[in-house]
Amino acid sequence: MVERAPVIAAWGAGVDSTAMIIELVERGEPIDMVLFADTGSEKTDTYAFIPVFRRWMDRHDVVRYEPRNFKHWPPYDSLGTNMLTNATLPSKAFGRGSCSLKWKVAPQDKWTAQWAPAIRCWGEGGRVVKLIGYDCSSADQRRYAHAEGYADPRYDYRYPLRELGWTRADCIARIERAGLPVPPKSSCFFCPAMRPHEADALSKDELRTIVLMEARAKPRLRTIDGLWRKPVVGRGGATPRPGNITAYIRQHGLLSPSEVDRIVADAPLALVAF
Repeated sequence: MVERAPVIAAWGAGVDSTAMIIELVERGEPIDMVLFADTGSEKTDTYAFIPVFRRWMDRHDVVRYEPRNFKHWPPYDSLGTNMLTNATLPSKAFGRGSCSLKWKVAPQDKWTAQWAPAIRCWGEGGRVVKLIGYDCSSADQRRYAHAEGYADPRYDYRYPLRELGWTRADCIARIERAGLPVPPKSSCFFCPAMRPHEADALSKDELRTIVLMEARAKPRLRTIDGLWRKPVVGRGGATPRPGNITAYIRQHGLLSPSEVDRIVADAPLALVAF
């Protein structure tokens, strides 16, 4: 058996995984590699935070999904261009969740499969320890419940924040105690799980891409309205919003109506330019 299994932290550049790494480093627990899977479509603020937090990492790597066997033209090199090329929306908009598997989990596993410590560990009958930043909040509780019991002969999955009983508020406090800025919520800028106030904070270019993405996908949509799936009327304290983010952008003047109309009308030509 190996003396100690190599330890990999899956870093999403968000609050939870950042706090997890800070706390484990402070406790002197080993982390042999930190992997960030770049979808190519993260929020602008997320990309700004990455070099800031790299100071906390003795070792790090950036991995990216590399698509093969393209079915459409032009080829895509990010989750955003994947959606535009295929005239579709992220799988979460259709009630599924394979974006993370394709653009985050798969590339990290591919990288690890070529990492010498992992190869050595597996050759000696061991398992690589993978640290996952799920906290004890209700949202992560659902994600943890979905993942619980999943077995992989190559990995032992560990959830340090859940071991500590930390909520998102605890994670924010831990990052602030380390003297670091609190990163934004980690997600693609067009994530269907995004809330209205998050859309308000997007850049003009990000908003334009959302309008283009929904315009490209609209002819194929049968059961949903757009990235937000269905309208929310606002009962039970929920924030009312339409089923597509383009309508929200119009309603709140995040882009001018004429610009939205132009993007929708020119969507086929805009794809080629994109």
